[in-house]
Amino acid sequence: MLTLGPLKEKEKARDLFLLKNIDYNDDSQCVVCNAGEEILGFCLFDLNEEKMVVKYIEPLDDISLADGILRSTLHVAAERSIMNAYYSDTVPEEFLYKLLFIENEKEKKLNINKLFESCKGCGG
Repeated sequence: MLTLGPLKEKEKARDLFLLKNIDYNDDSQCVVCNAGEEILGFCLFDLNEEKMVVKYIEPLDDISLADGILRSTLHVAAERSIMNAYYSDTVPEEFLYKLLFIENEKEKKLNINKLFESCKGCGG
């Protein structure tokens, strides 16, 4: 069974940041997708009371899984009424374009409102 959600253990989140050579701070968090004990993918991000910054997404070769992980990550911000989401240079723009989540490339802003739109692929 797959589970997808925020990683509660701060130490495990910190370890993933260190593993991927991504800066870790007090605002750093992680959303993971697990199959039992196996981690299938994750998203590393910073979140404060003003904005979210997505710093890393894995896997990049499974678009459906990555889309679900990114949506779950953005949902963490939306649940806290934080609607400003950005991405860092450590996330490939071409990947975010595939997912149709870039709102403003110059500002590196993500379109968090996509969480509330109908699915275009299913005719919704």
